[in-house]
Amino acid sequence: MHYYEDIAIGAKQSFGSYAVTREEVIDFARKYDPQPFHLDDDAAAKTHFGRLSASGWHTCAMTMAMMVENMKHNQQAGLGSPGVDNLRWAKPVYPGDTLRCESEILEKRRSKSRLEMGIFKSRSRTFNQNGELVLEMTTNGLIQVRDQSAPID
Repeated sequence: MHYYEDIAIGAKQSFGSYAVTREEVIDFARKYDPQPFHLDDDAAAKTHFGRLSASGWHTCAMTMAMMVENMKHNQQAGLGSPGVDNLRWAKPVYPGDTLRCESEILEKRRSKSRLEMGIFKSRSRTFNQNGELVLEMTTNGLIQVRDQSAPID
């Protein structure tokens, strides 16, 4: 299990592979972001997207799926997240794209009010199969502390 003490500022990771399907793009859009360029080829062709594109929120969800799989694989003692900062969709995601993630630890600190918990910030980036950035955000993670009796940084 990986705990707060195991997190190193500056550590980088590359992980994940997510194949974006047309069916999933349309299904997500029907449920959560029913704008025409996420649902209809003809409508999308008339926009700056040029063709059917995934919702930015769907891109976030696909990114989250890869992040959770990575946390499971690395046995991270995660406790959730208080949110994200600076979310930016840099480029559209299209059916047929394959996404991957990179993250870098920016900072970490112990909670002063919850001694069992640490907080860390990461720059999280998602790329398509051509290495083009499609999403960037700063994530805030909560993680268990292995030794709660250790002095707070």
